[in-house]
Amino acid sequence: MNGERKIKISFNSPVILTFSLLCLIAFILAAVTSGWTNVFFFSVYRSSLISPFTYVRLFTHVLGHADWNHLFGNITMLLVVGPLLEEKYGSKNILFVMLATALVTGLVSFVFFPARILLGASGIVFAFILLSSITSSEEGKVPVTFILVAFIYMGQQVYQAIFVKDNVSNLSHLLGGIVGSVLGYLMNKTGAKN
Repeated sequence: MNGERKIKISFNSPVILTFSLLCLIAFILAAVTSGWTNVFFFSVYRSSLISPFTYVRLFTHVLGHADWNHLFGNITMLLVVGPLLEEKYGSKNILFVMLATALVTGLVSFVFFPARILLGASGIVFAFILLSSITSSEEGKVPVTFILVAFIYMGQQVYQAIFVKDNVSNLSHLLGGIVGSVLGYLMNKTGAKN
């Protein structure tokens, strides 16, 4: 038995794994409460500035999801891209990107779209997509992959916002992409890591 290797499971990406688990818990709570928890805790909409939950929801709306496909699509993408980014930039920086994206998308929705309800991690997914495409940039250089990804992903969102009528918040995707691009540029410039 000396030559046997033990295989261990590692909690390799604490921020991404914890966030994914929180999204799953929020989804289960919404199912059990017939959507009440999504409305009260996990979505952004115009509400009283006196209520402390108005400010909490600016961050927690990214945990709520409308249905299984919404949750599955976002979490799958986060689990593919997120751990690589967390390894490169560190847990604290990735958490900051997530919180910044939640705040920006939540504030814009709250201020400019008072009649709409915003929930889901799509803005964070787009932040990570753009962040991942800029990770290998060098000082003074813009990677061609970043240009292509920005053109394809962001262009698709602009097209869908103009021509497709659905309940997708294309603006949140665009804002997430912008946040990911800007923070990726800044983190690469400063060599940021946890």
